[in-house]
Amino acid sequence: MGANIRLFWVLAGFFFLAAVAYTIWTFAYDAQQLATDPSGGSGEGNIVEWVGTIGLTLTALLAALIAYYLGRVERGQGGTLPEDREDADIDDGDAEQGFFSPWSWWPVTLAACAALLFLGLAAGVWISIIGAAVGVIALVGWTFEYHRGHFGH
Repeated sequence: MGANIRLFWVLAGFFFLAAVAYTIWTFAYDAQQLATDPSGGSGEGNIVEWVGTIGLTLTALLAALIAYYLGRVERGQGGTLPEDREDADIDDGDAEQGFFSPWSWWPVTLAACAALLFLGLAAGVWISIIGAAVGVIALVGWTFEYHRGHFGH
């Protein structure tokens, strides 16, 4: 996680410098009267293209926010991750991913229902209603598949 923190701080600095350079560049471009206004006249009034400046500044702030958050998480976890240790093995990073049923058809049914929902947005609302109804059945079936039949507890 340490490498990620450093990477995001570097990105934040880069995007902040890019925002400053972009603002100066657009200001200098207009100062040379190379920019024209939509009415066809010459560019007078020091036009700075604010959309790019704001976009780059917000990108820098987002990278700084992620770096700050990752730094707080690293400090709060009380130890180093296996990814940050030089002597770690690949198996050190393995964690329990959860329990999944390899024979279950409910996720496929739910994916088909989601496809019907989106198809209904494009083709007709009645298809979305069918997709939503079958989706509720598929969701309940997937949730309770271990509470009935051969696999019931």
